[in-house]
Amino acid sequence: MEQQQVILNILQRHFDIHNPAIEAMEGYESNNFKIEGQSNSFVLKVYEANEENRTFIEGEIKVLEQLKSLGDYDFPVSVRTKNHKPWVEENSHIYRLLSYVEGNFLGDVDRTKKLAYDLGFFLGRMDKVTSPLYEVSVFAKQTQWDIRQLHKNKKYIKYIPDPKDRSLVEYFFLQFKEQVIPFEEELRKGIIHNDGNEWNVLTLKDSISGIIDFGDMCHTWLINELAVALTYFMMEKEKPLDYAIKMIKGYHNIIPLQVLELDILYYLVAARLCISVCNSAYSKTQNPNSSYITISEKPAWDLLYKWLTISPIKARDTFRMAAGFQSSGKTSLDKQLELRHKYLSKSLSLSYESPIQMERSAFQYMYDQAGNTYLDAYNNIMLVGHCHPKVIEAGQRTMSKLNTNTRYVYPELLSYSEKLLSKFPPPLKKVFFVNSGSAASDLAIRLAQNHTKRNKIMVMEHGYHGNTRMGIDISHYKYNHEGGPGKRDYIIQVPMPKIFGSGFSTEEEACRFYAEEALEEIQKNEKQISSFIAEPIIGCGGQVPLPKNYLKNIYPAIREQGGVCISDEVQVGFGRLGDSFWGYEMYDVVPDIVIIGKPMGNGHPIGAVITTDEIAQSFENGLEFFSSFGGNPVSCAIGEAVLDVIQEEQLDKKAKETGGYLKKRLVELGHRYPEIADVRGEGLFLGVEIMNEKKQPDTSRAHQLKNGLRQKFILVSTDGPYDNVLKIKPPLYFNLEDCNTLLHSLEILLREK
Repeated sequence: MEQQQVILNILQRHFDIHNPAIEAMEGYESNNFKIEGQSNSFVLKVYEANEENRTFIEGEIKVLEQLKSLGDYDFPVSVRTKNHKPWVEENSHIYRLLSYVEGNFLGDVDRTKKLAYDLGFFLGRMDKVTSPLYEVSVFAKQTQWDIRQLHKNKKYIKYIPDPKDRSLVEYFFLQFKEQVIPFEEELRKGIIHNDGNEWNVLTLKDSISGIIDFGDMCHTWLINELAVALTYFMMEKEKPLDYAIKMIKGYHNIIPLQVLELDILYYLVAARLCISVCNSAYSKTQNPNSSYITISEKPAWDLLYKWLTISPIKARDTFRMAAGFQSSGKTSLDKQLELRHKYLSKSLSLSYESPIQMERSAFQYMYDQAGNTYLDAYNNIMLVGHCHPKVIEAGQRTMSKLNTNTRYVYPELLSYSEKLLSKFPPPLKKVFFVNSGSAASDLAIRLAQNHTKRNKIMVMEHGYHGNTRMGIDISHYKYNHEGGPGKRDYIIQVPMPKIFGSGFSTEEEACRFYAEEALEEIQKNEKQISSFIAEPIIGCGGQVPLPKNYLKNIYPAIREQGGVCISDEVQVGFGRLGDSFWGYEMYDVVPDIVIIGKPMGNGHPIGAVITTDEIAQSFENGLEFFSSFGGNPVSCAIGEAVLDVIQEEQLDKKAKETGGYLKKRLVELGHRYPEIADVRGEGLFLGVEIMNEKKQPDTSRAHQLKNGLRQKFILVSTDGPYDNVLKIKPPLYFNLEDCNTLLHSLEILLREK
């Protein structure tokens, strides 16, 4: 009431306005009030009295004067005091009166494609007037709402409560740094309005009629005008690029756009969305009940997540073509395949009948050269998502500071070792870092043979443990394959204990049978076995989990005759299985040696062997172990970032929830389509076995489904002895909506027969 009395007094004494109705209006940098007099309406803006505000208001007034030349549009007009002053300064505040611009807010009408074109056309006309102006105060203004000043908003990211949301924002901050900043000096600059949102833009009779609120006006990249308006216009649109095309055409009709401006527009829109959600998150901590602050928050988040599903290559080409330019040049697939065959061995295979030319990726999405977005349900190496910003920044930051080897002392090695070993039970206390799961397998066997002074190794049928010579020797999947070297004399092979198709009615019966067969082999080779190596879920066998009590029978027998037990966690470790951070935990056993790799570095080449003090000490025989790159600072920083992301974003819990939902729905799908003979696995490591009407492995049908999903822009693969098992092992960012997308497309293909 006291403030209202002050306002009434100001209006009466300085503007000769008596007994008006006063309605508070919210704003960021000023307090705003709608003033309804007897014959006219106005907006009163109240600022802190400081030199920055004084000089900016003067500049704004000059810009508004220039905009009078656009007589067919409405802009606020400064109302002078009775003494012809532009504002009143009292009580440490500036009181400034503007005309009230009539019209319907864009946010209150149907945002049609025609309005998108009209808005682009209007912004172009406005910028043609304002961009050449030289107003020192506007040039000097730096606001966090200027996309060019995105970095000013980084301090607000911490106020975003959901860590997954924070990571998305950090991803686009990183992309802005990589995709926009290198070109900042090449971009045209000018004075722009900088806030063409749906509550500033006005319409009359399905046309743009004007704009209000020049408080965010600044001198910045010219293309930002379009980026800001596009951002708000596209919110809540199912196909946002359709509206972008129209707005770009309208703007380009007045101010011809440049190719570079169009090429970065995707990242500018993302940056504006990030600015919006960052400021909303922070402002809610200051004023949690403000509807003005949060009015665009949900649609901004929705569009930011939708933006991730839109390929930046597709957006770039769409924006180019809207302005009449050719799409970006594409390399012919035939030409790339020709070069591939010229330089690479045919032993390196390609996925899918129609190979994909991949160009970019983000979280659970991959983008090909043609601009298609693929839902990745296959690349388990990218555990915490493609291009996760925390992982990338950890590598960049450390690489810019130090990269050396374990012959020196540096904090990254010790910090990561401590954090990694904390994920294992007490007997497993020592870590050896290498560069891959294959190198880890090789070292694990070397440790076992050195410790036991024995040579033979017991392996599982269809197991895979790496691409080194030793890795192939211990991998039935490789040595028994066409072109493989065959089983070595020192290899003991036991059957894969696959429950499905075994003929046994219960898991207990199957477990007893397979365990007895393995125990017989152990007995035959008593006192000769150095180690037994197995994956907790046999990936190349077709995502086959072991029977619950199988290892409880085998591990003691191996140890009793002097051998050690090795768990190969390269594919399933780091929380992918949901309930179990490591696969061996599913079976209530603790191995003597653990092999890890693949997702350990989220795409960066890291591997490690974890073992006991006793085994590590037996390796300290005077012959140094050294890996040139194993355990280097960059790898350690990246590995630690992966662990931090898993913990902060609770990705193991999400793997349990998402994987459980997907497995249940796949089982239900199998009830309707009998060719889905079995669904198995844990968390987000699932196998779907495809069989024909005669209950035989259907390799052809599995390949049809895999390639059919690829044509629907969903990535899965196949594996198993007959290559008839669909492999589903996506980044842990995979969510329930992604599951439904996969299930819907799979069902369509199953119907097609």
